Amino acid sequence: MKNIKYASVLFGLIAFIGCNEPEDVLKDTNIEPKEVVNLPELATGSADFSTYVSIGNSLTAGFTDNALFKASQENSFPNILSQKFAMLGGGTFTQPLMNDNIGGLILNGNIILHPITGEQLFAPRLVTTGGAPQDLSELVGPVTPTTDFLLNNPTGPFNNMGVPGARSFHLIAPGYGNIANFPAAANPYFIRMTGATPNASMLELAMAQSPTFFTLWAGNNDVLGYATSGGDGSSPITDKPTFDFAISTLVTTLTSGGAKGVVANIPYVTDIPHFTTVTYNALDPNDEENGPTLKAQIPLLNTVFGALNQIFQVLDPSRIITFSETEANGVVIYDETLTDLSAEITGALSADPSFALFVQSLGLTEPSDVPLVATLMGNAYGQARQANENDLLVLPSSAVIGEVNNFSYQGLLAYNLPPNLAAQFSVDGLTLPLIDKWVLLPSEQEAIKTATDAFNATIKAAADSAGLAFVDANALLTKLAATGIESNNFILQANLVTGGAFSLDGVHLTSRGYAMAANEFMKAIDITYGTNFEASGNLVDIGTYPTNYSPLLQ
Repeated sequence: MKNIKYASVLFGLIAFIGCNEPEDVLKDTNIEPKEVVNLPELATGSADFSTYVSIGNSLTAGFTDNALFKASQENSFPNILSQKFAMLGGGTFTQPLMNDNIGGLILNGNIILHPITGEQLFAPRLVTTGGAPQDLSELVGPVTPTTDFLLNNPTGPFNNMGVPGARSFHLIAPGYGNIANFPAAANPYFIRMTGATPNASMLELAMAQSPTFFTLWAGNNDVLGYATSGGDGSSPITDKPTFDFAISTLVTTLTSGGAKGVVANIPYVTDIPHFTTVTYNALDPNDEENGPTLKAQIPLLNTVFGALNQIFQVLDPSRIITFSETEANGVVIYDETLTDLSAEITGALSADPSFALFVQSLGLTEPSDVPLVATLMGNAYGQARQANENDLLVLPSSAVIGEVNNFSYQGLLAYNLPPNLAAQFSVDGLTLPLIDKWVLLPSEQEAIKTATDAFNATIKAAADSAGLAFVDANALLTKLAATGIESNNFILQANLVTGGAFSLDGVHLTSRGYAMAANEFMKAIDITYGTNFEASGNLVDIGTYPTNYSPLLQ
C-alpha cells in the first residue's frame, strides 16, 4: 500500500514583453539611487590554504541521489571550498572522479550483486521528474555503470579523501583500499584511490601530501548503518572506545605538521527524510490510488484480528490491532521489545470453537487445519502491534508496504495453504508485520541519539583541544528539519524531493545542500582563523547549485 505521495513540482516562468513606444515610458525621478556597499577585501587570516586535504565519508565525497557521479563530485563541499581557498593561495584540488554521471560501480566488467538478496550493489543514481524517486533505468532504459574499480582507476594523489560508507575507524585502517580484501574488508571507492599503495590508510594518503589545511567530517556512518537497517543488528553502532581512538588519532595526526583545519560533528539521523517521509499510518482508506482496495479489505481484516484482539485484551491491550474505514491506519509491525505471546495465541485460538468456524470459512476443512492456522498466526503475531507516532519507518519501506512478501508467500504455500490465502496473509504491513529492518522503534532511536551525543562530545573535545574550527552540523540539520534555513529568496527545507537540501536517497545532501555546508565551513574558518569569507561577500550563492540532476545527464 504505497501511501507516500510526492507533490509534483512545476517550475514555470511567464514573461510578458510589452512593445512600448518611447513616449509611453515615463522616467521615474523618485527612485532612490542604490546604495553602494564597499566590502572589505578577502583576507587570509592565520590560515594557510596552499595544500588543502579533505577527509571523511560520503558527505565529503559529494555522494547524492544514492550514488557518486562526476557532477555530484564537482559540487562536493570540499571542491566548493577549494575554489574559494584558491583566491587565498590555495593550490590544485584533485578528486577521484567517476567515469560517468550514471553513478554506481562495476568489477571487471560485471555488475556486483548482494550475495543473499541478489540486489544490485553500487547501483546507478536515483532520479525524479517531480514525483517519487526512481531508479535511473526506469526513466531512460537499461544503464550500466562504466566506473570499474579493477580496470580504470584514476591516478592520485587526491585532495578529496572522502570515501562513501567509511566509518571513523576505516579512515585509519590499513588495507581498506586493497582489492584483495574485497568485499569483506575493503571499500571499492577507496580501492580506486590507493594506486600503488593498496594497504595505505586514508589518513596516511592524506598526510603524504603534507597538508597545510584540512576538513574532517567523520562519524556519520558509525550510527547511520544501524539506523538505515532499522536497528536489526546487521550493522551495529560503533563502540565508543573505538570511535574515540579513531577521532583522537585523526586529529592528532592531521595537526602534527602544524596544519589548521575544521571539524564537523554528526547530525541526528532522525532529522533526515530517510526516516521522516514514510508515515507510521501509511494505510489510508482515503488514498486515491490504493484506498478503495484497502477499504474493501477492512471488514475481513477486522474479523481476522478480532480473534487476536480478544487475546490481546486479556494479556496486553496495547497490542490490539484495528482498522478504520475513514482514518489513516498504523501499519502492523514486529516489535522485538514485546514479550513473545506466540504460544499463548496458538493455544487460545486452537481451543476457540469460533476460530474453528473461521478457519472453515476460509475453505480449510481438514482436522489439522485449525491447529496449523493457529500456530501460523501465533508465530506471525506473537510480537506484533500497530505502529504509532513514536515509530519511524525507513524510506525503502514505502516499496514494500501493502505488497505481497514472496518469502512469506512461498513459506505458506509449503504448508499447503491455497495460493489466495497464502497471498492474503503475506501482505507486508497489513497481514504480515513489517520486520525489524523497516522500522526504528523508540528504543532504537534512543540508542542512536545516545551514541550520537557521546560521539559529538568526543569530536568537539578533540577540535577544542587542537584549536580547530568547528561546524555544528547537528544543530544545522536540526534547524533544517524544524524550520528550514533561509538563503537569499528561498528556504531550504528537509522534505524529500521538494525541500532542496536532501537528495533523493533521503540521507545525503543535494549539491545545493553541500553548498550550504560549504558556507558553514567558511563561517567557522572566519571565526577561528580570522578570514573574512562572509564579511567580504565570498560565501557561495547556494541558489546557483542544483537540487536535482536530469535523467539525461550521463
